[in-house]
Amino acid sequence: MLMATLTLATMGVLLGAGLGVAARKFAVTDDNPLLKEIEALMPGSQCGQCGFPGCSAAAGALAEGSAPVTCCPPGGVALAERLAELLGVTLDAGQMSAPLMASIDSAQCTGCTRCYRACPTDAIVGASGQIHSVLQNACTGCAKCQEACPEDCVSLAPQDPNLDNWRWAKPQAA
Repeated sequence: MLMATLTLATMGVLLGAGLGVAARKFAVTDDNPLLKEIEALMPGSQCGQCGFPGCSAAAGALAEGSAPVTCCPPGGVALAERLAELLGVTLDAGQMSAPLMASIDSAQCTGCTRCYRACPTDAIVGASGQIHSVLQNACTGCAKCQEACPEDCVSLAPQDPNLDNWRWAKPQAA
């Protein structure tokens, strides 16, 4: 019994030391701190509305300058403004559409759960055979639920103004 305990303890020490050496030898250094900063600003919903497979790929394209700062619809104008300030570029917010929000018509919903399964941010709640509803704070307006719904009871409408997406209209020059 004592020999087995000593053998396991020795193996644990040797394997732990080996993992520590490997972690130092094969450590990945972050050469681009701007990429981390951009990635922290992104919403992290991985919805793909920007045309990239996820928020980290979009952040990489923004850091390289190959994507416009207005590429993220869920982030809206507020994110575009922060990215433009961080990257030192001018912002043309006229390219951006108003952020959209999904809503489900409860009179038509049959509870098939297809919208629930299609949502990348888990913004739709409900159970099989029950009416579903949308959590407004989690919806990114990606329209994947609308495409998946066989009853056509999901609709997208512009978000109600809040502190993140409301903007003053620019005055026109006289």
